[in-house]
Amino acid sequence: MLMQRARLIAVTAGAVGVLVAVPAAAVDSGLGAPGIGDVYYPDYGNGGYDVSHYDLRLKYQPVSDQLEGTATILATAKQDLTRFHLDFALDVSAVQVNGQDAKYVASGGHELVVTPPSTLRAGRPMNVVVRYSGTPSKVKIDNLTPWQRTVDGAVAANEPEMAWWWFPSNDHPLDKATYDVSVAVPDGTKAISNGVLTRRTSQFGWTRFDWRVSQPQATYLATLAIGKFDMRFATTKSGLPMVTAYSDNLGSAAGAAKASVERTGEVIEWESGIFGPYPFDAAGGYVPQTNVRFALETQTRSFYSPAFFARGSNLYVVVHENAHQWFGDSVSVASWRDIWLNEGFATYAEWLWSEKQGEGTAQQLADFTYAFYPASSSFWKVKPGDPGKGKEFHESVYDRGALALQALRNTVGDAAFFRTLREWVAAKKYGNATITEFVALAEKVSGKQLDELFKTWLFTSGRPAARPAAHAARLTASAPERPRSWERIHRTHEHLHGRP
Repeated sequence: MLMQRARLIAVTAGAVGVLVAVPAAAVDSGLGAPGIGDVYYPDYGNGGYDVSHYDLRLKYQPVSDQLEGTATILATAKQDLTRFHLDFALDVSAVQVNGQDAKYVASGGHELVVTPPSTLRAGRPMNVVVRYSGTPSKVKIDNLTPWQRTVDGAVAANEPEMAWWWFPSNDHPLDKATYDVSVAVPDGTKAISNGVLTRRTSQFGWTRFDWRVSQPQATYLATLAIGKFDMRFATTKSGLPMVTAYSDNLGSAAGAAKASVERTGEVIEWESGIFGPYPFDAAGGYVPQTNVRFALETQTRSFYSPAFFARGSNLYVVVHENAHQWFGDSVSVASWRDIWLNEGFATYAEWLWSEKQGEGTAQQLADFTYAFYPASSSFWKVKPGDPGKGKEFHESVYDRGALALQALRNTVGDAAFFRTLREWVAAKKYGNATITEFVALAEKVSGKQLDELFKTWLFTSGRPAARPAAHAARLTASAPERPRSWERIHRTHEHLHGRP
């Protein structure tokens, strides 16, 4: 038993990696590290400090795509700092640290290196103010420009990186913070962000929208959408404020988009019954007119491409993105290698929704998914527990990731399985997590040794010898019938896998 556990840890430890390590030289010299230590993206995030709050005051002109901003960042030094980094790519005009002018220089593709006038002492608060401007759509890093121009504005929504194009930050899920986002746009234009709309004011031809996020939020989950929107305000059955918005020029997709996203409250109520209380104080979603073909679980306000509604209403994508409010947003990955904790779980929520709708049980979807991909398919080469940099959103992470959860459910039984999900989101609420920690909880709740199960479904390349069947008789079943929900779920995932 201990040897089996050792084998699993040896496999999954790589999935966790060195998460918050700061080079010894950086600690000794007072130089904050230019990366937080992610295995896949070692230069994402920064070492030496922890952010508690972002206050962003912005002004945006849709015609020119010109963005002006002042970011106030409240943080605490984790070590003595004579220098620290922020992730950012626009033009900076001034930086102050604790009320005094600081030196700064751009470094690499997305590093702003700040030298405060005096050493920042470990454990003490630091107040950083950055004034900046730029044309985000003209900024390209590693051949990437995730800032989306639209006919009447712009959208900031992407994963795993987005913040660099509109605010300076410690850009990694390990450093969550609360937010105040205030955006001025020309009258007649709307500005949408996360959380609760606390105020809207107009003066001299400009309208300012003030949004507040009161629960911790990862930087990549912060969103900004500017344009001509039909904004709607409602309250869910449980009293949760909900904001939805739709571009005025969605064309033939408008009706299907609204018919789907307007049911967000219903979806959240249902998911709360499975996963536990909804973790945030607002909900909703928005559909801009954009050419990208993905959706993203931007916290409390999911982003949806109109492509999802081109063939009619689509509740499955709404279920998927809102499941992420628990799995990905409230409980965030400790490393991008742990992405199965996000995508496998959100996909399985779709399977559960299919059960609810009578369009195919999770077991039927598992059987058909297993049979759909032959053993020779490249689908089975990607390991959901360690997909590799650039493959975090490969279809295997979603579909084989859901197969792993069905295998777990069949092994431990429904009671232990759903108890594990609820205890997971409760124990890790607003924090970060690793696959190793989930395995440990599943074993604790079920009382079963699960090393081989997770090794087989998450960490082994190649198709497992048998699908995750509920009964031994299923092991010999052939040509499983296609569930009615399969086509819609599969079509939805084709878009999800297409994220930049």
